[in-house]
Amino acid sequence: MIKKVKYLLFLTCIAAMAACSQKTAEAAPEFVRVENGEFMIGEEPYRYVGTNFWYGTILASPGEGGDRARLEQELDSLQAIGIDNLRILVGGDGNEPMPCHIEPTLQKEPGVYDADLLTGLDYLLKRLEERGMKAVLYLNNSWEWSGGYGSYLEWAGKGPAVIPQRDGYSNYMKFAAQFVTDSIAKKLYANHVRNIVGRTNSLTGKPYTESPAIMSWQIANEPRCFDPANKAAFKEWLISTGKLIKSIDPNHLVSTGSEGKWGCEGDIELWAEIHNDPAIDYANIHIWPYNWRWVSPDALTNSLPNAFANTREYVDEHRKLTAKPLVLEEFGFPRDSMAIAPGTPTTARDAYYKYVFDLVEGDAGLNGVNFWGWGGNVTPAHRTWENGDPYTGDPAQEDQGLNSVFMADSSTVALIRSTATAVKNGKK
Repeated sequence: MIKKVKYLLFLTCIAAMAACSQKTAEAAPEFVRVENGEFMIGEEPYRYVGTNFWYGTILASPGEGGDRARLEQELDSLQAIGIDNLRILVGGDGNEPMPCHIEPTLQKEPGVYDADLLTGLDYLLKRLEERGMKAVLYLNNSWEWSGGYGSYLEWAGKGPAVIPQRDGYSNYMKFAAQFVTDSIAKKLYANHVRNIVGRTNSLTGKPYTESPAIMSWQIANEPRCFDPANKAAFKEWLISTGKLIKSIDPNHLVSTGSEGKWGCEGDIELWAEIHNDPAIDYANIHIWPYNWRWVSPDALTNSLPNAFANTREYVDEHRKLTAKPLVLEEFGFPRDSMAIAPGTPTTARDAYYKYVFDLVEGDAGLNGVNFWGWGGNVTPAHRTWENGDPYTGDPAQEDQGLNSVFMADSSTVALIRSTATAVKNGKK
């Protein structure tokens, strides 16, 4: 009889544990996943209009550069216009000060982090979780404005980081091309991946791997090999890094941050090989009509037909090479007359944004877009960023406000709001 009672108690405990486990599973956060070429959250398809908000971690910091009141204001504004997908830089790399470089930086030396910025990243993810927002977090950068390749090469003993605006673009490309073939630089970066992806949030006590705010870990902002001779090493680095991230965090998606063929030395087949590998969950492209000389600064409106045609061609040629979701996660367009002030005319930009937003509809096969970038509720202090100036959507090496969308840009904001609402309601 005693044995029977014990057995019944055992079965009761098992049932209770199972019920508890089921309850926990039901309450577990819904991560973004890929299914049949679509993003899914739970049983619902997930398509979105999002933005680039690279400076979010800095704003969330309790230290230098931090402004949590502004962070809340920006998140309020973004949610009010229907934006809940933010592409964010985890943090910059390198010693300060450096020309054309954001400040403060997260990683001062290999594995040595600014404690306030780590807390800022924790705080940012906590607030995004509480607001039901999603983040794409990029961990590296091929460009100088956040350190990235240049900092890792300097730490690996390749000499001082090269600055394009000071040393010339060709010299920068030669320097940066060493990254994908330098075992020390790549090892230092892999350690950074382990430190960040494997981190536990100091404010929630929850591992980043369990955060519902993270949509995707991204290997780098616009990764490039910078030299056709390095294509094989470039592909191997991206795929091996994707595998590393997945080994640490099986819950979240992995993406590259690629511009498309523009970031693969014009080799679209290389782009396809990388993005069709199982280590990469979905495909990225970027489009910059002004930077790529599809439009001219003195004829932005008159150049729009050329920008439209090239944009559609660029999307189509990448779309046909993968069955995975495709995201245009960076696109930007200057203000009329190359102005920078919030509220100045954006006639050509609005026309281009409308064209891109319409591509989310049906036949272009885009699963999401993130415009570059969010300037929000501030006014640029200078055309060239200086330490202490408010952060805008334009990083330090670019004209402040030129490509930024501010709340004062009423026509652009209205267009974003209407498109985001239509996408969420399944009308696009």
